[in-house]
Amino acid sequence: MPSKPDAPPAGETIPLCVPELRGNEWRYVKDCLDTGWISSVGSYVDRFEQMMAQRVGTAHAVATVNGTSALHIALQLAGVERDDEVLVSSLSFIAPANAIRYLGAWPIFVDAEPDHWQWDTGKVCAFLENDCHFAIGELRNKTTGRRVKALLPVHILGHPVDLAPLLDLARKFGLRIIEDATESLGATYRGQPVGHLADLACFSFNGNKLLTTGGGGMIVTDNGDWARRAKYLTTQAKDDPIEYVHHEVGYNYRLTNVLAAMGCAQMELLDEYVAAKRRIAARYREALVGVPGLTPMAEAEWACSTFWMFTVLLDETIGGCSSRAMLTELQKRGIQTRPLWQPLHLSPAHAGARILRTGVAEKLYRDALSLPCSVGLQPEQQERVIEALIEIHTDCRTGAGVNEGVHS
Repeated sequence: MPSKPDAPPAGETIPLCVPELRGNEWRYVKDCLDTGWISSVGSYVDRFEQMMAQRVGTAHAVATVNGTSALHIALQLAGVERDDEVLVSSLSFIAPANAIRYLGAWPIFVDAEPDHWQWDTGKVCAFLENDCHFAIGELRNKTTGRRVKALLPVHILGHPVDLAPLLDLARKFGLRIIEDATESLGATYRGQPVGHLADLACFSFNGNKLLTTGGGGMIVTDNGDWARRAKYLTTQAKDDPIEYVHHEVGYNYRLTNVLAAMGCAQMELLDEYVAAKRRIAARYREALVGVPGLTPMAEAEWACSTFWMFTVLLDETIGGCSSRAMLTELQKRGIQTRPLWQPLHLSPAHAGARILRTGVAEKLYRDALSLPCSVGLQPEQQERVIEALIEIHTDCRTGAGVNEGVHS
């Protein structure tokens, strides 16, 4: 097995967030290769599903090829149909909105709240109670007349959404809640694992996630019928394995045994990885709290965040340096960063969709910058990031030695 490389020299690029492969990945993958169980059937798929269900605290888990496919199937299980509406976070990667459209349904985007940058639960509650009409067991949007079927909050950046106010309303109006926990495995909400409270939850194991299988996703639920149907739909809806009879349209959304083997190895180290992320976040907060014009991401008292992608806000009116100018300057020093996603209500791909707007997501898109935070980030690398960030920020504020183009 290759040994883990030493920390790169000071002049080498510090990546934003890269996989950490230091456990049994090589041994488990080799076992797949040695036995020939490399495709979508094998013991590691079952084991990975069991480990995920146990960790989240649900009765069932079904592995998928990626997080987007998990969302697609979860929405279908929740009964979302053509021309239904689904409330979904606007400040998110585009996958959940796309999954809604796969079913011919319509997203209603929910803006972010200013403290922890999650979707604004208050906006959701007000919309359900004031802008919708409930009759004959269905909730309908007063403006569009469409049925509102589900809520799809996205726990972004490793921090949970405040779900408690939504649970009673969802039961009252017969709505399903699907947690998009693709960025927040290992986080807890009021002492319970993210993904545990909703009807369904989805996870992703993309290359930059806390745990990675290179690609891969997971659906978790306590509903046994849904779990069986999820397995059926994700494996081409095969009714007769000998005669290849299919009574429904299914999907080739299966996770391979090789990737599941990686997932099992990664799951064994989840607690270590969460602890590493929280140490990195604590150091950033210690170094940056109180710096004028810089605001590190916060953690709610009812949450335990994994700080999947540690992010800061740069107030150009105070600091003089925009997030994009800071990105450019840090890149020149070999430090990789990135902004948050374009809010989905601004995306041309979803033009015309309604937004429950506060303006927070647009501000976060303008001002936020995610910093290097790989699980394997070395202390000296993090100090290099902190020193460069503060130096550039200070130069912007004082006007001393600022390279052309730093000010926007």
